[in-house]
Amino acid sequence: MTIRPESPTATELLVCVKCRRGQELPGDARRPGQALYDGLTALDCPHGLRITPVECLQNCDYGCTIALRGGDAKWTYVFANVDEGSHPEMILSGAAQYHDSTDGVIPWRERPEHFKRNCIARIPPVTQTEEA
Repeated sequence: MTIRPESPTATELLVCVKCRRGQELPGDARRPGQALYDGLTALDCPHGLRITPVECLQNCDYGCTIALRGGDAKWTYVFANVDEGSHPEMILSGAAQYHDSTDGVIPWRERPEHFKRNCIARIPPVTQTEEA
């Protein structure tokens, strides 16, 4: 089955483009969050993933921040301390793992190390099974 990025079952990677990563920057300077978004969109995007810039994820004290969400039946995750220079490939790899999961949960041992140590929020799916 092919999942197009505009499909309701597509995985969405939200990227805070306003992040300054705690730095004082001139008003016209390129922000680290924008650099992260630009770095992600410059790479080949995994099938079924849509990368969406957002104005602010309200996690300003903890570096660049991203979120992964994938429809009503998947957990949503928010990750902090993302580096705009060295993390784009890792993020896309983790996003592909997330997309391939049925519930948004990547098995702990298979997660990128950064995802293991920098998850700041896990939000339950809109539609939950009784086990959740």
